[in-house]
Amino acid sequence: MAGTSEHIKTILALLPETPGVYQYFDKEGKIIYVGKAKNLRRRVSSYFNKVHESPKTNILVRNIYDLKYIVVKTEEDALHLENSLIKEYKPRYNVLLKDDKTYPWICVKNEHFPRVMLTRRVIKDGSRYYGPYANVHLAKTVLAKIRELYPIRTCNYALTPENIKHKKFRLCLQYHIKNCKGCCEGFIDENTYLGYISEVKQILNGNTQQISHMLQDEMNRLSAELKFEEAQQIKEKYLLIEKYRSKSVIVSTSIHNTDVFSYEEDENAAFVNYMHIRGGSVVQSVTIEYKKKLDESASEILALGIAELRTRFKSTSKEIIVPFLPESEFEGVEIVVPQRGDKKKLLEISQQNAKQYKADRLKQSEKLNPEQRVTRILSRLQKDFHLPALPMHIECFDNSNIQGTNPVASCVVFKKAKASKKDYRHFNIKTVEGPDDFASMKEIIYRRYKRLLDEEQDLPQLIVVDGGKGQLSAAVSSLDELGLRGKIAIVGIAKRLEEIYFPGDTVPLYLDKNSESLKLIQQMRDEAHRFGITHHRNRRSKSQTVSILDNIIGIGPKTKELLLTHYKSVKRIKEVPITDLELLIGKNKANIVFEALNKNISD
Repeated sequence: MAGTSEHIKTILALLPETPGVYQYFDKEGKIIYVGKAKNLRRRVSSYFNKVHESPKTNILVRNIYDLKYIVVKTEEDALHLENSLIKEYKPRYNVLLKDDKTYPWICVKNEHFPRVMLTRRVIKDGSRYYGPYANVHLAKTVLAKIRELYPIRTCNYALTPENIKHKKFRLCLQYHIKNCKGCCEGFIDENTYLGYISEVKQILNGNTQQISHMLQDEMNRLSAELKFEEAQQIKEKYLLIEKYRSKSVIVSTSIHNTDVFSYEEDENAAFVNYMHIRGGSVVQSVTIEYKKKLDESASEILALGIAELRTRFKSTSKEIIVPFLPESEFEGVEIVVPQRGDKKKLLEISQQNAKQYKADRLKQSEKLNPEQRVTRILSRLQKDFHLPALPMHIECFDNSNIQGTNPVASCVVFKKAKASKKDYRHFNIKTVEGPDDFASMKEIIYRRYKRLLDEEQDLPQLIVVDGGKGQLSAAVSSLDELGLRGKIAIVGIAKRLEEIYFPGDTVPLYLDKNSESLKLIQQMRDEAHRFGITHHRNRRSKSQTVSILDNIIGIGPKTKELLLTHYKSVKRIKEVPITDLELLIGKNKANIVFEALNKNISD
């Protein structure tokens, strides 16, 4: 990345690891390349971190002066959006198909006994089109599944009531192999057939839940009537519906020349994303930022954003899709707040990009000022836990008591939301007999803070104990004894549902699983557990070695080291024949070790 500009490097550092489409611009601001990515950060960075084998790619990279990206939900969405943008802008370095073929659609024809068919041509004849699909194979697979489920005709006969009445057509092979009900001979009425078509449309729209429930009820009814063969046929349809995953709709032929706006904000700024839909495709996406000065409302800022962006891009769209009504009205424009369907999905794409822009700005700001991130996280923690001071110094405790042996505890220390490993401490439990987590927690809390008080060291603003109400109560009792109850905040975190307990409060706090406060507490808890387990294993291993080898009279440190170096563990030493021991340490010492270890086993 030696020749990459600082501007490009800054953008690369902020790229998300999500699916999306990226656009490269030359020094005149013209789009010269559009690409899709399953992982935007990995894909875009690959252009700038090496010399490419293709000379054309190297020329492309040298001409990139700026880049932008649009995040989407799936890789398939990225494919559709890439196709739309390439057709709109015809970038210099993109491959353009000379025959201008596009992706396939599934069409439900506007006719008597509608056909469901594959097409690459979208004709405004009242038919309903679904897609486009990423490839022909996917579209054919969907169409095949539909024909497995429903007896939809495949012929191109004009099945008007008059033609059917005059019996102008004959039954074909599809009827005889039970793929069609015989529409041409009037063996099925049109209303029943349209019922199949209605369900087909629901499947193509992704609304499969209602059909699944209907099939499940029918399956249960047939089973109750002991009609197991018919129930099995319904079950096969039900399983096909459940396995079917309709593609995500990022474009729709029913949406034309439309503007989509979404809104996102934080304490200091508001973000408005704009997408323009032309010819059923997303062809433009941009986000702008407003710095809040007063207590401006969201509807007021959204109105400002709509006016600014429509003027900037000279939009003449007569329809605007928004998440809520803006404060101002726009003459000659219909404002839509969608609740479901294709327009709702387009609004979600716009909202996703507004959120991503906000996240990028925050990352960029925190990269320039790392202390800002620390302050933000700790301020959030202070607010969530109602702490009197910013918790710059936090300590977390965990007991390690595996199978009741060698009880130990650990204390990890975080300063400014980062691990301060030089301040970590281990504790061997001294006053507690047997596995008693509550008593062990009480002992280590008392010992830790009695020592800090005696040595006049700084106390933490927050203590976290790994455990629920029992461990928390034990820790609080030690703070009471030391007179620290009101001076240090303390909470407990229970493992099962990640509940946060406070002293004297029987109802726990449940934080959002994505909360930065919870993630910091979990990180500390996991680090305390890891640190404690490591110490416990070392102590248990040392205890096992000391109690057996070091107590054998006649076996010195060198012999012990030789045995452990060769056999790796006391367990393996016990398992080897005495003759092998004689070869390693001599006959006399081998007899001593063998008898001592066997005596230990018999005891």
